[in-house]
Amino acid sequence: MATETVLATAVSNGRSKGCCKSGPGYATPLAAMAGPREKLIYLTALYSGTGRDKPDYLATVDVDPNSPTYSSVIHRLKMPYIGDELHHTGWNSCSSCHGDASADRRYLVLPGLISGRIYAIDTKTDPKAPSLYKVVEPEEIAKKTGLAFPHTSHCLASGDMLVSCLGDKEGNAKGNGFLLLDSDFNVKSRWDKPGHGPLFGYDFWYQPRFKTMISTSWGAPKAFSKGFNLQHVADGLYGSHLHIYKWPEGEMKQIIDLGNTGLLPLEIRFLHDPSKDTGYVGSALSSNMIRFFKNSDDTWSHEVVISVKPLKVENWILPEMPGLITDFLISLDDRFFYFVNWLHGDIRQYNIEDPKNPVLTGQIWVGGLLQKGSPYKAVGEDGNTYQFDVPQIKGKSLRAGPQMIQLSLDGKRLYATNSLFSAWDRQFYPELMDKGSHIIQIDVDTDKGGLTINPDFFVDFGDEPDGPALAHEMRYPGGDCTSDIWI
Repeated sequence: MATETVLATAVSNGRSKGCCKSGPGYATPLAAMAGPREKLIYLTALYSGTGRDKPDYLATVDVDPNSPTYSSVIHRLKMPYIGDELHHTGWNSCSSCHGDASADRRYLVLPGLISGRIYAIDTKTDPKAPSLYKVVEPEEIAKKTGLAFPHTSHCLASGDMLVSCLGDKEGNAKGNGFLLLDSDFNVKSRWDKPGHGPLFGYDFWYQPRFKTMISTSWGAPKAFSKGFNLQHVADGLYGSHLHIYKWPEGEMKQIIDLGNTGLLPLEIRFLHDPSKDTGYVGSALSSNMIRFFKNSDDTWSHEVVISVKPLKVENWILPEMPGLITDFLISLDDRFFYFVNWLHGDIRQYNIEDPKNPVLTGQIWVGGLLQKGSPYKAVGEDGNTYQFDVPQIKGKSLRAGPQMIQLSLDGKRLYATNSLFSAWDRQFYPELMDKGSHIIQIDVDTDKGGLTINPDFFVDFGDEPDGPALAHEMRYPGGDCTSDIWI
């Protein structure tokens, strides 16, 4: 890449500094793959929605097999309030700032989805015992921007942080948009231009080389916060759109309607190689993996590349059960992607070296509504019923279905939790309220493909000091394939 192009990219993202000194993260995705093995995981753990009057917390989990405290929670940072519903996390600085030696990956950005607060967590002073640095109060956010229900955060090369917010303080989707915080977590403004807010909010990913940011659609907070009601989909309270923004200006230039093939498009990722103008989005309710790509006229298109067929079932609330793809990620070398079916209970691995034609290379059942012993049964084409074998780990049965996943930098270890959102957990997997969540680890074959459970790793959040807790998203202190963006 020519020097002029590098400098132009830096300027377009708010920095005119050169790239000769290294800042946080890694220069390239492949350089990240050669980074050190993970030893700690930061995980959002919560009591919101469980009936326990306790604050949510950030758990530090030891994942170093050479440590005496391996496979256990070694620290809990309790939030100062009750009812936050901690959900997703991000960083104040990541690999997008690698060219800036003054940037520092120090603070974990920790939004409370329901409370609207955003916590800044210092992870550098003592990585094993993070501490609270600052709280951005929801009143300040609403007063300056009208936004509420903060969800996804990404750091920018400018030093600012961008946070998707899913509605206004009343829970209406029409008030959603993007919050811009400065490097010290002061509220700056909305990022999206007036009149350019998305139809619904959720996740987003930006790619400066193509001057594009794409965001996805969950639903109106006043709908999803009460649990899932299929009628709300028909009533227009859930989304099926991708929103294409001009980057970094914040002007919406295209809306892609995914229709019935893309109901509730949640997580979105570009390929990690910043020269590639394609990526994927997982449609939860339609249970499709959808590829998006740039056209020669600078518009964007999409195509369904994987469809998870709903299963005919007995004894459930509906005659057919969708897989419900709630999370996916892409390995740093862009060779594989992995996704979960939260209701069916399996995790899948696909080779995506040909992005248009993913090839299934691994599949494993680690929970779900159709595991043996469940009251629900799948019905085959021959009319016979069946259920899936799900192994125990350390003598413990696996609860609920795989939900959030995180991949090691080298692509050889996949971690999975099982809590989606407290109101939905209570609805679909009520046992989580009494027994709590867990983290499991799956060994990945990156040569021939394949997934195998690690029998020595099981972190049981049913054994927490304040009672069973729900476990959601995971982060490594040094960044990972779902937090870092290369520019």
